[in-house]
This record gives sequence, structure tokens and C-alpha cells, in this order.
Amino acid sequence: MTARNGKTAIVTGASRGIGAAVAERLAADGFAVIVNFAANADDAEEQVARILKRGGQASAVRADVSDPRAMQAMFDSAERIYGGVNVLVNNAGIAQLATVAETDDALFDRHVAINLKGVFNGLREAARRLRPGGRIISFSSSAVGLYQPTYAAYAATKAGVEAMTHVLVKELRGRNITVNAIAPGPTATELFLHGKPQEVVDHLGSLPPLERLGLPADIAAAVAFLAGPDGGWINGQVLRANGGII
Repeated sequence: MTARNGKTAIVTGASRGIGAAVAERLAADGFAVIVNFAANADDAEEQVARILKRGGQASAVRADVSDPRAMQAMFDSAERIYGGVNVLVNNAGIAQLATVAETDDALFDRHVAINLKGVFNGLREAARRLRPGGRIISFSSSAVGLYQPTYAAYAATKAGVEAMTHVLVKELRGRNITVNAIAPGPTATELFLHGKPQEVVDHLGSLPPLERLGLPADIAAAVAFLAGPDGGWINGQVLRANGGII
């Protein structure tokens, strides 16, 4: 199968939230999209169905991004279904917050395995297999810079994503592949809003000078810019899509 624009994008963690919005936007822009998921098969298939209903191309592929063999297999699937990969969006991640004193080894290790090693696995596979002219877009967070209490493990892994982005862009010199990161601020996803009292949500929404929470579509638009023709001269940057919160 061939995408409308002739290009294929892998979006990790694309069954819901920001990842789902990114998958929908890239499909609307003509990409064939691999909707990656680790556990939510039903959500992923529903996401694919929505994209297909709108005339896009998409396939759901299960892969635990923390497993390098699973990442390799996902690229294999993309190559088998669509002929190759042009864009990788490293979106999959977790945020389980606790103070440093209350963070146990298991909680810390989960963040490293998914947020840091998972992104590294994607970067490594993309560096080996992305088509010339490709785009690599990873997710950091504006928690890097805000440094709020309870965000130590999460922010540390996201800072690592930014460091790997800056290194890889230099390693890919001559390949015509851009490498960037996006650092969203507070964004109104189901996962972010779950369990938060309304007064907390209202407070978080008042912090950016634009005085609202980000929307998944806001972040998807930033990804679409970096993945599209107008983003070709942006390389080695961290785009802080946060409404001016920092």
C-alpha cells in the first residue's frame, strides 16, 4: 500500500491521548500511519477505524517500546505493509508522580524503561532504517525547566530525551534526516485530567499566559509542522509547545 503523500509514519503510544491526535493529524496530512500500542488493542483498532473512515491509511501494531526486539519488529511491519518508514514519532511514555523520598526502585525503573530506553530504542532503529529525508520527533516535556515537586523521575527521563536528540542530530550528518523534540506543557488528555479536582485543573490552566490547558490537537499541529515540508530546516531543536508556561 502507498500513502497519499508517499510517506509512512510510526507513532508510538498512539491508541489514545496526544499520540492518537498525532496519528489522526498525520493521516489527514497524507501519511500512512502505524498506530502503535502496548496493551490497548481495542483503542488502537478504534483509532485505525476512525482514520480509515476519514479516508486515511493506518494499521495497528503492538509493540512494547522498552523491548528493542519489539521495536525492530514494528519497523519490520511498517516496511512490509507500506514499504518503509519516513517519520518516527516517539510519543509513548508514562508519568507516575511521587516525591523522591517516596519513589521506589520499581517506579523509577518503569520511567527509565519506557520514557528513556523506549525512546532510545526508537532512535536507534530509526537511525539505521529511516529513509533519506526522514524526520525523527521525540517527546520531552516542559516539566524539564519547571522542575515541580514529584516530577523528579519523569523530568530526568525527559531531560535524557533532549540530550539524545542533540547527540543524534550530529550523528546523522549527511543523511538529510532531521531530529527534534517537542516538550508539551499541561495538556487536557484523559490521562492528565483523571483524578484531578476541578480547582487543580483550573489552576493549571491559568498558568500559561494564554490561560488555558493545551489540547492534543495543539501538540499534533506541532508534530505535523516538524514532519511536514515546512519543517525541513528545523533540526536539533526542542520545541516547547506549552502556551508560554516556561
